[in-house]
Amino acid sequence: MTDVEIEITADLVRELLREQHPDLAGLALREVAGGWGNQMWRLGEKLAVRMPRREGAQDLLRKECRWLPALAPRLPLPVPTPVRIGEPSARFPRSWSVMTWVHGEPLDVSSISRGVHAADALAGFLRALHVEAPAEAPTMWDRGAHPRECTDGFEGFLQGIAPGGIAADVRAVREVWDDAVSAPEWDGPPVWLHGDLHPANVVVSDGTLAGVIDFDAMFADDPAWDLAAAWLLLPEGAGARFFEGYAHADEATVRRARGLAAMKSLFLILMGQAGDRGLPGGKPAWGPAGRAALGRVLAA
Repeated sequence: MTDVEIEITADLVRELLREQHPDLAGLALREVAGGWGNQMWRLGEKLAVRMPRREGAQDLLRKECRWLPALAPRLPLPVPTPVRIGEPSARFPRSWSVMTWVHGEPLDVSSISRGVHAADALAGFLRALHVEAPAEAPTMWDRGAHPRECTDGFEGFLQGIAPGGIAADVRAVREVWDDAVSAPEWDGPPVWLHGDLHPANVVVSDGTLAGVIDFDAMFADDPAWDLAAAWLLLPEGAGARFFEGYAHADEATVRRARGLAAMKSLFLILMGQAGDRGLPGGKPAWGPAGRAALGRVLAA
């Protein structure tokens, strides 16, 4: 998952802050869990430093820093917003950022107990986010397409899961996917999307959604890609409440979203198995989250 291995230490982060943002260099600094693209450091109580682990991640980081300030003010849940940009230097050859910290526990290591509240919160968040994007809004080469163009990925995830990795009926999973593939295409304008809504990219507090994080995959296209979160994030029985609150999803969009939720659930299961085997990039907590999400997809 890393193009060029660069050891990112607390001393390095502190030195970069001293050189480029000395007014922040005295704040407490500690490493926290990050994603594949970025290593994360908590900076004081209100900030976080995002350090790209690989070359391509800095482009995603700059995209996040360009567009989030315009979107964040109208979003009803807390999201990370850029405070400073770090420039490439002799010490670290990539752009990096200082973002606001979003309080809460990631859902992949927590749970939602207030399903109705969480469904309303997610519906309100996506209603506010899913507005027509400008012509210069970013796209993602591997996301946004109609499910029929993602069949190779779906099959790869399904076949990559070790025997016994899912308890679900594989035939039923394929039926959900085939239904999404046969659904009509999105015929509206491209709308703003988070692009990567799964349990590690939302945080929970007091049993409900408390924030949405990691917008580096944000792009504009078919809202079905975000609406898959109804199955990926919400507990059993909360999906109907979510779609009632979202109010703008026609039948075809729900069908596409359900198929995409099945595909993303398989991906979570696959990454969970990789984590169980200690493979690079694996996420042990994602396996149970993916199996639970797939169960909700098939029960819908």
